[in-house]
Amino acid sequence: MKKYITAVIALAVLSCLPACTGDFDALNENPNAPTGVATSLMLPKVQQDLVNTIVGESWGIGNIVIQHTSKNQFVNEDRYLWGELNSIWNTTYANARHIRNIMAQSEAQGQNNYLGIALVLKSWMFSLCTDAYGDIPYTDATKAREGVNQPKYDTQEAVYQGILADLSRANSILGTTGEVVAGDLIFAGDVKKWKKLANALRIRALMRISTKRNVSADLKAILDNPVQNPIMEGNADNATYRYLATSPDQFPLFTARIGSFNEFRASKTLLDVLVALGDKRLEIFFRPTPATESAAAPVYAGLPNGLSDVDALTFNGGPQNQSRIGSLFYENAVTPQGLNTARGVIMTYAELSFLLAEAAEKGLISGGAEAHYLNGVRASMQYYGITATDAYLGQPQVAYLGTQQEKLSKIGTQKWIALFYMGLEAWFDWRRTRIPALKPGPSNQNSDRIPVRFIYPISEQALNSTSYQAAVQRQGADNINTRMWIIK
Repeated sequence: MKKYITAVIALAVLSCLPACTGDFDALNENPNAPTGVATSLMLPKVQQDLVNTIVGESWGIGNIVIQHTSKNQFVNEDRYLWGELNSIWNTTYANARHIRNIMAQSEAQGQNNYLGIALVLKSWMFSLCTDAYGDIPYTDATKAREGVNQPKYDTQEAVYQGILADLSRANSILGTTGEVVAGDLIFAGDVKKWKKLANALRIRALMRISTKRNVSADLKAILDNPVQNPIMEGNADNATYRYLATSPDQFPLFTARIGSFNEFRASKTLLDVLVALGDKRLEIFFRPTPATESAAAPVYAGLPNGLSDVDALTFNGGPQNQSRIGSLFYENAVTPQGLNTARGVIMTYAELSFLLAEAAEKGLISGGAEAHYLNGVRASMQYYGITATDAYLGQPQVAYLGTQQEKLSKIGTQKWIALFYMGLEAWFDWRRTRIPALKPGPSNQNSDRIPVRFIYPISEQALNSTSYQAAVQRQGADNINTRMWIIK
């Protein structure tokens, strides 16, 4: 009898298995653990990560090396005692996976607008990385799922070829599908502005490699067809990340300790240029010395770069007589004016104008060098709310007059000013042009040389040793003075 009952139960269980399979699958699905993420949710996180990283590196090292700011305490950065500077590297490769996922998802769903935006972000991200380090993992960078755990380093030349190809593709596909872009913190889904940025970045990249090959035809191909290849036309097209007045997405410096903020002072190099030109941007970038801030005739005084700890702290009588960085980049960053000033910058119309002025002056594109130059100066001034520019532009030191070298020097100097606290672009561009003629500080620890790159992360030597060694063998010693391909 017992055997009979057991057999009946077994048959009953077996007979229900096909019908119950679906129920078991449903029970094994966790509704609180999604297996996919919408593109509109991945996009803002990538944008925020990239922008916050470049804002941080700009403050900590970029403004220092290009002599926009200097330090009166803990002056290692100013003396070129650089260790690892890994935030750009880490952010690039952490977000490369997200970019790849956005691209794959967008292609699968036929969403060219999201795909084009991802290509632009990928291009900007890898351009930052290669400009900072030189040869980098690029082709193999996101192939861990395919078993590539030690990616090879591509040459910088190959990386730039890939960047230019991706930007060209982005320009060609943006706007060819109809999906509404959500989650875009840069242009709020304005696809036309992403096309303009793609082409502006193409022009930046072409000028970056213009000492390595003739880029005239490439530039003309972009500029001769504005319908197909639109470019930025004014400050309304600036690619910037606007921070919020309230937590949690405020300008990163807003929450910094005042002691840490006050270690940074106006570089005498930049401040003296602004004073000599009567440049109103002086009052945005810097403050009068603490000792004279409330005086009827406030004084602006810069601190030379590259002094020893003691000399930096005591220069000009001490911190009370050294101009601090402007309040719009710190305690007033959350005010209406601060929100318009303290932004995360990818690229601006002013920078594009200076690039076009240089290209025209060198004969790489046809005419218009002076117009582009004036557009650049005016756009930079207007970015900070300064509209009265005619008298400034009429000064002999600013007016577009002189020999070709004098004109190129004016373009480079005004571009250097305009790039204040806008990432590492001022440094990247200075390495190519050497304008203005910066000099290392008297107590520098790098044999009177301004660094031209970051060293690779030490972790690469342990985790990706073969590829790392191949890159060093090809590029040169892994130190801050080795010239990468674009500046050799």
